[in-house]
Amino acid sequence: MTFKEQVAELLENALQEKPEVFLIDLSISDSYKISVTLDGDNGVALQDCIDISRAIEPNLDREEHDFALEVASVGVGSPLKFVRQYINNIGRTLIVKTDKETIEAKLIHADEDFIMLSWSAREPKKLGKGKETVQKKLEIPYSEIKQAVVTVNFN
Repeated sequence: MTFKEQVAELLENALQEKPEVFLIDLSISDSYKISVTLDGDNGVALQDCIDISRAIEPNLDREEHDFALEVASVGVGSPLKFVRQYINNIGRTLIVKTDKETIEAKLIHADEDFIMLSWSAREPKKLGKGKETVQKKLEIPYSEIKQAVVTVNFN
């Protein structure tokens, strides 16, 4: 079993103990720096990171590989990668990039196939002069999303 396979197996076993926490990324550099990035249905607590670290570190042999281990939660502004993350962020504002456009809008629905965004836009009136505010909705399949990031609003 390779070092990476050993780490991945230990990580998988640790995550089975915490079903509300899930893996976003696992990387191991040539110098054996292990980086684990997690997200959770209710966020990731410091204790979650500690527990995952404690499930991995003592089970690896430092005599064989001098490694460094970093376990962290996904950061604010990190792109969403999994359907589970979109579902957890329903009600929040996203910036979604597709091949055609970039949209900043509220995520109002997410399922296994697509997301639905909603936003207000100012458009010319259908009759008369001036503009009116209209509510827009757009359904976007995951296959068309190049990047989606939750925006942080300090209002």
